Amino acid sequence: MSQLSIRGVGRTFEGVHGAAPTLALQPTSLDVATNDFITILGPSGCGKSTLLRIVAGLDTPTTGEVLLDGQRVTGPGADRGMVFQSYTLFPWLTVRQNICFGLREKGMPANEQADIASRFIEEVGLRGFENHFPKQLSGGMQQRVALARALANDPKILLLDEPFGALDNQTRALMQELLLSIWELHKKTVLFVTHDIDEAIFMANRCVVFSARPGRIKNELAIDLPYPRHYTVKTTARFMELKALVTEDIRVESLKSVG
Repeated sequence: MSQLSIRGVGRTFEGVHGAAPTLALQPTSLDVATNDFITILGPSGCGKSTLLRIVAGLDTPTTGEVLLDGQRVTGPGADRGMVFQSYTLFPWLTVRQNICFGLREKGMPANEQADIASRFIEEVGLRGFENHFPKQLSGGMQQRVALARALANDPKILLLDEPFGALDNQTRALMQELLLSIWELHKKTVLFVTHDIDEAIFMANRCVVFSARPGRIKNELAIDLPYPRHYTVKTTARFMELKALVTEDIRVESLKSVG
């Protein structure tokens, strides 16, 4: 049985000031197995982030349903950890306090919180920055904290909405490798939205390509590159073949979106 089942999920937004409703996402179905790393790729405005927010329980589908381990998703929950592109840390809390936030809300004893926070601070490479505030960190470091905060709650699935989109190329590449190493270590299931074709292929074992708005799944591609992956895989012939296939799909849909 799939860990996550998206069944006929569609989303229509009501029109504003008498305007016609906007169909953002056509009925979409996708089955996600435990430990899948699925990247969702498509042109701007195609409904990728809308689908992710529905899985997170932050939005309600107009049609269809989302099941996680057979249970219908009706709102946010600790079984799903979300990381956004924008930096969403609490500015008045330190790195350690941000990571402990969800644990504290659960009522976990302080000593257990500290142990879990220390472990993830080490994993994301932030030892020595535990007592820094977000404004004292670079963008890449802030996203490391956001990732550690999501993982600290031990979610069943990680939902990432262009988490590295605001980072420079060098930092982005390092964060990609860091996330893959954490995924392999913790065996989490991941849904990862991105605009970047190289990133989508490098990270995933399955790449889902969306059509132009109103979005639907146009193609799904198995990424048969072996793990663990090193950045040099991006120069291999197979990577280039996969990139050419995905690029053509995205180009066709991007032309539709501006046509």
